[in-house]
Amino acid sequence: MTTTTPAAEAIPATAAASPTAAPSGTVHTVVDSPCGPLTLVAREGGLAGLYMTEQRHRPGDETFGLLDDHPVFEQVVTQLAEYFAGERTGFDLDLRLSGTPFQQRVWSALRDIPYGETVSYGELADVLGQPGASRAVGLANGKNPVGIIVPCHRVIGANGSLTGYGGGLDRKRWLLAFERGAHQPTLI
Repeated sequence: MTTTTPAAEAIPATAAASPTAAPSGTVHTVVDSPCGPLTLVAREGGLAGLYMTEQRHRPGDETFGLLDDHPVFEQVVTQLAEYFAGERTGFDLDLRLSGTPFQQRVWSALRDIPYGETVSYGELADVLGQPGASRAVGLANGKNPVGIIVPCHRVIGANGSLTGYGGGLDRKRWLLAFERGAHQPTLI
């Protein structure tokens, strides 16, 4: 499966500096993608964030640290380019995700959802051994700090509807169609 968008061939970095320093060792860069600009955040030698523009629960830019060419970004950019070229269905990156133990469990379970497939919030709660916790799963899903790589876009409503996505329903719809092999132009 491939896409014909020029951005799938390469995801160039763009310059955008953060106005204030974040916690020590936290740095960021901004890259273009077929679904819009993505802010990558590195901390402690791993990827700590991948944020879309106008994303719900997106931290303030001051938390992203200084603009930097951290070595982790090269691997992230390469794997994202492969994903958007239709050559990669999963990611193998060192992640440094900050969240509650429950959020960590949800984010781990998200990585087990196969490429191009979806599960409901209730099904994900069942997988976690917590039937009836679909709302809590939805809240944890919404706080996922590394969208696309931890594929929260693959979670849908019990009736098959596209509900909630931090990057917006248009991006969720685009990502799901892309993973199902639909030929489509760049979203943004």
